[in-house]
Amino acid sequence: MATTEVQGQLPSDVRGQEGQVECLGLTFGSDEERRAHFRERLREKLRDPEFRAIEGFPIGSDEDILALSDPPYYTASPNPFLEEFIRHYGKPYDEATDDYHREPFATDVSEGKYDPIYKLHPYPTKVPHRAIMRYILHYIEPGDVVFDGFCGTGMTGVAAQMCGDRKSVESLGYEVREDGTILDGDGQAFAMLGARKAILNDLSPAATFISYNYNTPLDAGFEREARQILDGVEAECGWMYLTLHLPEPGQVQQAIALLEDPGRLSYSGLPLGQINYTVWSDVFVCPTCSGEVVFWDTAVDKQAGTVRDEFPCPHCSTTLTKRTIERSLEACYDEIIDGTVRQPKQVPVLISYSLGRKRFEKVPDRFDVALLDYIQSTRTPHQVLTQPMLFKGVEWGDSWRAGYHTGITHVHHFYSKRNLWTLASFLARGRKPSLLFSATRVAGQITKLYRFTYQSGVWGAGGGPLSGTLYVPSLIKELAIHRQLQQAISDHVKARLRGVVSTNGITTQSCSESALIPESSIDYIFVDPPFGGNLMYSELNFLWEAWLKVFTNNVPEAIENSSQGKGIVEYQELMERCFQTCYHLLKPGRWITVEFHNSQNRIWNSIQEALQRAGFVVADVRTLDKAKETFKQVTAASAVKQDLVISAYKPRQAFAEAFEREAGTEAGTWEFVRQHMENLPVFISSGGRAQVVAERQNYLLYDRMVAYHIQRGATIPLSAAEFYAGLKRHFPERDEMYFLPQQVVEYDRKRLEVEDVEQLSLFVIDEKSTIQWLRAELSQAPKTYQELHPRFLRELHKVQYEHLPELGEILEQNFLRDERGQWYVPDPTKQGDLEQLRERALLREFESYSTARGRLRVFRSEAIRAGFRAAWRARDYKTIVSLAERLPPAVVQEDPQLLMYYDNASDRVQA
Repeated sequence: MATTEVQGQLPSDVRGQEGQVECLGLTFGSDEERRAHFRERLREKLRDPEFRAIEGFPIGSDEDILALSDPPYYTASPNPFLEEFIRHYGKPYDEATDDYHREPFATDVSEGKYDPIYKLHPYPTKVPHRAIMRYILHYIEPGDVVFDGFCGTGMTGVAAQMCGDRKSVESLGYEVREDGTILDGDGQAFAMLGARKAILNDLSPAATFISYNYNTPLDAGFEREARQILDGVEAECGWMYLTLHLPEPGQVQQAIALLEDPGRLSYSGLPLGQINYTVWSDVFVCPTCSGEVVFWDTAVDKQAGTVRDEFPCPHCSTTLTKRTIERSLEACYDEIIDGTVRQPKQVPVLISYSLGRKRFEKVPDRFDVALLDYIQSTRTPHQVLTQPMLFKGVEWGDSWRAGYHTGITHVHHFYSKRNLWTLASFLARGRKPSLLFSATRVAGQITKLYRFTYQSGVWGAGGGPLSGTLYVPSLIKELAIHRQLQQAISDHVKARLRGVVSTNGITTQSCSESALIPESSIDYIFVDPPFGGNLMYSELNFLWEAWLKVFTNNVPEAIENSSQGKGIVEYQELMERCFQTCYHLLKPGRWITVEFHNSQNRIWNSIQEALQRAGFVVADVRTLDKAKETFKQVTAASAVKQDLVISAYKPRQAFAEAFEREAGTEAGTWEFVRQHMENLPVFISSGGRAQVVAERQNYLLYDRMVAYHIQRGATIPLSAAEFYAGLKRHFPERDEMYFLPQQVVEYDRKRLEVEDVEQLSLFVIDEKSTIQWLRAELSQAPKTYQELHPRFLRELHKVQYEHLPELGEILEQNFLRDERGQWYVPDPTKQGDLEQLRERALLREFESYSTARGRLRVFRSEAIRAGFRAAWRARDYKTIVSLAERLPPAVVQEDPQLLMYYDNASDRVQA
């Protein structure tokens, strides 16, 4: 593999002149000797009950875990060599000499999913490595260590290594000088060329195994060995994918007779084609006449490429719909579980095959049916999958559905007999990691999940498994696995990574477990965690893990999953524990990037709340456009079109200690604001226009200050009006943003280089956002009620439960009116009086909520917030908890301030 483009420090685990191998400071005579040394050490650890008690320890035997692992780099268990990894590659943290400083990476990123590396494996989610490269180059230097606690396919590790590849860095639009200095689009030096190291963690053995293959150089002999194995598989199983091409009279019967010794088919002289795929159709039962209805024959309009809403029964002409008919079930003997199973009946309806270079289609004939029957009645000569789904068998998880999962109780039920046999034959001939990787790639593609669809005027185009589900369609496209394996091997060779020269540290465990990595040893964290109930990872990965023989321990899996008994509360608690681990591992003053994709506000708020409760301070939120819509994004109007990226930092020790001494004082407040401003972007521009840095606006600075105090159990020393007035006194203001004195000079200089400032667009949903919208409107110029009202109605999208006061009442409580009847933003010296009047009114309303009984259905959120603030100041935590529990649960989960008060008050009530 070419490594000439890699600059900066080469890793020490490379082969020496005499064939010696260095690994984590140790020298071995060969790579085999290195593997034997660390494998034996891992074997000893696996015998230790305390080691196996580490949270998230996978399900599997010692031998299966050892067979999958390549220690010290990758272990299909918790990796006991990570401390040595950090000691060898990491840089100790000393706050007295540490001069690290970065602003958050405040540029919206767009990277496509069509890179060969990205497409190499169909794992359900992954962030393009090219996007992650931009973050890594910004935040850390060559040789620094990045941690990804939810690594998925290991793209963070790929990105870390590719930061040492000149061509890959230049492909991002950056310039790389001869000395390795990297210049951004404005010609400013911001990073150095050189590989970074990564520690990759995931709960799923499938994920960490895929990560290992993405992050490991491909063996030079891989392609030759893989082709030899495929030749052996073809010799054994190729007959199962043969079909007759335009047979003459008697040839069908001749071919059927040869099934007594099917290996002779290839030498029979019969006109045989190679099957590309076979289409299988569900069979239903007419509720009127009980006749069987083949879905493909009756319900599909083949010319239009659509499924008819209504279609006639071919036997009695009754008008049917898919909702009014039931699947036909048939009983068959299952040799693997040695028993009879009842499953939905499916019949082959179309075969696509090739003869030479030409492709043809046909309706299955008697030989095709006889061939399938023969395969079904023949015992598979290899060890195949025997696991019940999720070790349960029946109704195995949240992705299970009655109807199309009827009778699917074991992993092998997702496969046709011939594909199961062929993949087992492939793995019986070799289980090297690179071969297993190719097997896992096709293991999800050649199942009964693959849909036969109509796309761009062609049947059979597109299709594939429905992403993020285990949905079994009514029209199945059974792909010929041999061709899929050929393609997987070819793609693996083409996508071999030029910049990958060694393996990163990879561990299989819960992200909430920190025992194996030293505290304050990580330089940067990039995570793309699971989001609520978006994807059932342990269920989806089970098909891959069955072939790997090591399974996810889903007890600490951070998802919403009813079959696991996990809702939003459990999800947030698990995510908080994971972020606490991240906080523990990260060096002070360093950054965590959280990539977020979920269309539900409550999940968004839970993530931010979990981050803040773990100790992080949010500094910026941006977008990451993966440049390709998923199925849910295309069909769901409420789906988020772009991923959001949260940038948060771990405060330095000196500040944290100083805050402990001054918590709850005005001096402590302004010290927090100073250190927070140091970590905010100073100037952001796009298209010749400056952008407002939302985190520098007074209301968000106030929210961050309040959150920091509450998460640490401190009294909030200033009201909003006092805080806003203090901002005016302590910090210079530009374009409704606040800066440190040294920062405002830079902002003014760069502000002169652009035309104007692009204002933030506000989405008006409740009283708080209405006030923000009014402040933005009235800051431009005073306006009358008549001018404001129609514009306000156009922007208003009030949530259902919100009791929103009239616009005039909000204006009276928050703004001032001049002699011409125009409303304007009060100056800070007068705003205090306004706030006191408003606060009294809100607290009177909150008191009415407190004294009432039963659940609150409609209420004024600002009154709830004001009451919670007052109760927090008075240390009346019971009032917060009791009233919060009378609100609709979704309201608390979807409002970040209410959630923050409730969570922290609950902790103190329970204590």
